Amino acid sequence: MLYLMSYVLVDKPKTWTSHDVVGYLRKVLKIKKIGHAGTLDPFATGLLIVGVGRESTKRLDEFKNLLKTYIATLQLGAISDTGDSTGVITNLPQPLLTKEGHALSPPTKGELEGVLDSFIGEQDQIPPMYSAKKIEGKKLYELARKGIEIERKPNKINIYEIKLLEYSYPQLKIEVICSAGTYIRTLAQDIGAALDVGAYCDELERTKIGDYSIKDGVNPKKISKENYEDFILKETGF
Repeated sequence: MLYLMSYVLVDKPKTWTSHDVVGYLRKVLKIKKIGHAGTLDPFATGLLIVGVGRESTKRLDEFKNLLKTYIATLQLGAISDTGDSTGVITNLPQPLLTKEGHALSPPTKGELEGVLDSFIGEQDQIPPMYSAKKIEGKKLYELARKGIEIERKPNKINIYEIKLLEYSYPQLKIEVICSAGTYIRTLAQDIGAALDVGAYCDELERTKIGDYSIKDGVNPKKISKENYEDFILKETGF
């Protein structure tokens, strides 16, 4: 039986694309009309809301503008051409030096918290070249893989909270609550630049979309045609 409104909270595995999740469920459930709300990068894990059936996929946009919560592990003292662990990593010279050539100490916890606080609020963010965002019908990552970089217009985003969870140089772990359309990889790079040490996003997990939590998410490989109904989201708010 296919419910009129069928949504499943999926815990996307690492290396899977969001489209991989959709393709897998189409094959397992033998249903063509399946889609998702809000893309997750392949290196990221966590919550992906999947709509099953025509009526459900029509209303996926109603999830897309909900606030997102992420837990990100940043690697300081290095940069990546993609902003994450899948790219070409360049380790910066250690110890880091100031412009005058003096040795630079790793950021203190207080300095780090001050920089994190500076990113809270509404701001412009330029989408990374390695992203699924389309410009003139072409996905940016397809151009980036060809070595082509084009000008991108900044998006208006809002970061509501950044909480420092763990810090031991060169790694730090943060929790971010932000608006839809925020690129955590770009935020990681910007934090590294603000600290004068460089940074990239090493690990990323989306833990919440609105009030929906990863605690209720299911690995897609646990879903079958026989047990699918057990995982249908009971309350959607619309």
